[in-house]
Amino acid sequence: MSKASTRVLDTARTGRGMVWVIAVMLFLTVLATAAGIGTARATQAVGVQLGGRATVQIAAADPATREAAAGEVASLLAGIPGVGGVRVVPRAEIAKLLGPWLGGDADDVDLPIPVLVDLTLSDAGTAGRVRGALAGVPGARLDLHSQALAPVRAFLGTMSMLATLLVAMMLGATAFVVVLAARAGLEAHRGTIEVMHMLGATDVQVARLFQRRLSLDAAMGSAVGGVIGLVTVALLGAQAGMLGSELLGTVTLGTGGWAALVVLPFAFVALAAAVARRTVVRSLGQMR
Repeated sequence: MSKASTRVLDTARTGRGMVWVIAVMLFLTVLATAAGIGTARATQAVGVQLGGRATVQIAAADPATREAAAGEVASLLAGIPGVGGVRVVPRAEIAKLLGPWLGGDADDVDLPIPVLVDLTLSDAGTAGRVRGALAGVPGARLDLHSQALAPVRAFLGTMSMLATLLVAMMLGATAFVVVLAARAGLEAHRGTIEVMHMLGATDVQVARLFQRRLSLDAAMGSAVGGVIGLVTVALLGAQAGMLGSELLGTVTLGTGGWAALVVLPFAFVALAAAVARRTVVRSLGQMR
């Protein structure tokens, strides 16, 4: 087919609106994909960082009793197999953590702040041994970080699955838009197509022309939506990094995640080309 034939079946006047629809679809898909990858990596990072972390809380009314119990607990835990990284958290560090809620009162020496002892457990069995050892220490309680943040991990997992579902829905909606654009183009050029068939053109040749035109529209839309989407993700990532939150700091894409986002525009063009060809060939067969 010549360039003249391509111009005859040019769907620019009737189907160029697909460019902006594809741009919006790809923009939303990039955001959803970034959210899914980021939350999945955050879920994994939280599990790795906090899987064996634990804290012993010693809540006694008398400050001297708390301090003495902290030293006793630290020595006791250091001798248990599977326990490592035993550290009595300084009061100043605890007061800093409580500062956003208590303000300057967090430094008050008369404030009955529990003493905390951080430690690392090698496995679940170690947690049982630690609890048994703490049974004889009044006011001592073991808190596993993994249990405390289990709802957060569950929420991140739900968000990751939701993002995956949104990406699938966007791909399906994009394919549907291409189908509508292809059928509209066929209807608009029905007379021209019949003349081309009488001149010896095959359905595959006609379908190739529509595929080329729709693929070009999809490429234009993908370029616009892809660039805006990548810039938006980069800006959101930079803004999240400036917040200084440890949890938000785990929501990263990594090299693989960025590579997936860069590939998305090309995947959209390939999807549009495949759907357009299949739709046109089937529709042409029904027109005969």
